[in-house]
Amino acid sequence: MKFAVCLSNFGTYADPTQSLRVAEAAEAAGWDGFFLWDHLAFVWGPDSADPWVTLAAVAAETGSLTLGTAVTPLPRRRPQVVAQQAATLERLNGGRVVLGAGLGGNAKEFTAFGEDVDAHRRARLLDDGLTLVRDIWPGPIWIGGNSGAALRRASRWDGWIANSVGIEEMTMTPAELERSVHTISRPDRFDVACNGYSPAGGATLVAEYGDAGATWWFENLSDRRFDANGVLDRVKAGPAR
Repeated sequence: MKFAVCLSNFGTYADPTQSLRVAEAAEAAGWDGFFLWDHLAFVWGPDSADPWVTLAAVAAETGSLTLGTAVTPLPRRRPQVVAQQAATLERLNGGRVVLGAGLGGNAKEFTAFGEDVDAHRRARLLDDGLTLVRDIWPGPIWIGGNSGAALRRASRWDGWIANSVGIEEMTMTPAELERSVHTISRPDRFDVACNGYSPAGGATLVAEYGDAGATWWFENLSDRRFDANGVLDRVKAGPAR
């Protein structure tokens, strides 16, 4: 299993220099990846930062991390622009880029700008957008979401990002993760990222999700979990291997 920090892009981390500090600490502590949330949080509360601009700054200052979003609501973005952003980021960090993509779960991030939040329309936009992205950029695409439709969509791409955490606790058991992995049923190489909360030294917990089929552990970090110093402390403690 590989391990990534999965960091909020709002609140403290609306300042990209704060995200860069976390990413540099992650690389030094032996994490394999650094992923950012993708929210327009300013429409419902705190300031937020563009994840792709922030990841470009991280790519310029680190040398070993896989970088990506978890997840980008592709229906509210121009897919051709996202493809160009991913390709540009890939050139900066030697090809280790993942586009995490999904429908988007915050209605205000659509309705605040007059965009349709209907789930069926967003699904069509997502599928059309993914096809366009792949026509332009051949990198990994992982699909987020737990619904049957999300799992079927994930089976057509390169990986699945499980929506497995609430605000303060895990919301998906290893058995539930395993059932979803079996639903996807990909015979070839396929990544499964499990969002989670693990304490330093929590290898037993993480191993249970690895046994259930997870190939990546995403350690979710935000202001709701720790203050800025607490986030750095957890990252510096390293992955729960």
